[in-house]
Amino acid sequence: MGFDFNHLVELLPDINTAFFQTIYMITISLVVAILIGLPVGILLYVTDKGLFLENRVLQTTIGFLVNLIRSIPFIILLVALLPLTNLLVGTTIGPTAASVSLSVAAIPFFARIVETALREIDRGVIEAAIAAGATPWMIIKDVLLLEARSGIISGVTLTLISLIGFSAMAGTVGGGGIGDLAIRFGYYRYDNTIMIATVLLLIILVQVIQLLGDYIAKVVDKR
Repeated sequence: MGFDFNHLVELLPDINTAFFQTIYMITISLVVAILIGLPVGILLYVTDKGLFLENRVLQTTIGFLVNLIRSIPFIILLVALLPLTNLLVGTTIGPTAASVSLSVAAIPFFARIVETALREIDRGVIEAAIAAGATPWMIIKDVLLLEARSGIISGVTLTLISLIGFSAMAGTVGGGGIGDLAIRFGYYRYDNTIMIATVLLLIILVQVIQLLGDYIAKVVDKR
């Protein structure tokens, strides 16, 4: 069966529900990734050798945990975290349940992006702040985050787009959203109309997020 516009109109309520489920999942996961991943990324940087909070043991430990989670394919992580998901939200299906695994996957991903953005800062700027008597908190707040804001915003954009792909995979195990709709209707029922519609919807969503993210990153980049 090819693309059927009338059939698409009939499925609009389902597509609308799936779309907002996806938005719900990625929004929760992005907020958690920023709240936890940003401090983790900063710690990875400031505890490195030669920096003002150097602590090789802490840096190595955090780096190991970050790499450990990142090394697990998301679909395996999704299944492995089902007991934790059930403990936290009381169910293993639905958008809220999927948000747990999405958040766990997004935190180390965003943390490494933050660390990379911070490494692009000229160390001379940090040394000047230290010489001026700035405290570690002042350096983090007024130097590191300020200088790396464009790179961090680009990282948020990249994380958000990655979460869209992860959320589609979460649909394969009952996570809801666009991926779930594509699997249930497009794959199992051989419905090309819904498959094409969901792919186009994901493409448009990613393009809009990327364009918006690039624009904001350029606006805040004062270099």
